[in-house]
Amino acid sequence: MNTDDINLAYKIRHALNDNLDSLPASTTDRLAAARARAMARKKPDAPVRAQAGQPQRGWFDFGALLSGPALSRLGVAVPLLALVIGMGGIYQHEQQQRIAALADIDAAVLADELPLTAYLDNGFNAYLESQQRQQ
Repeated sequence: MNTDDINLAYKIRHALNDNLDSLPASTTDRLAAARARAMARKKPDAPVRAQAGQPQRGWFDFGALLSGPALSRLGVAVPLLALVIGMGGIYQHEQQQRIAALADIDAAVLADELPLTAYLDNGFNAYLESQQRQQ
């Protein structure tokens, strides 16, 4: 069955489901008989999607979660999620280190004997540079 056939089947199923209440009883009987004939001709190795009379599964199917395609998507999503969480943790750690370094600088400036205006004076910067050259 190619993609066009599958799409047509989905469209027909959707149209029938939408108008199921308005169909006459003779039409629903014929559709049920046609379905029974199709199920009788079905190959035994083909999987059965849903059979009439079987209870439908709940809104979340754990069996489908552990199936091949879902498991491969989960195999990509879990490492990607771990990477995002790890990168977020590294970013938070770096931010905390930066805040701690700025707090140390602020504490050193406030604990110093010089007034705060001395750090803003251009002459003071020249004095500091000359002191560093002498050392």
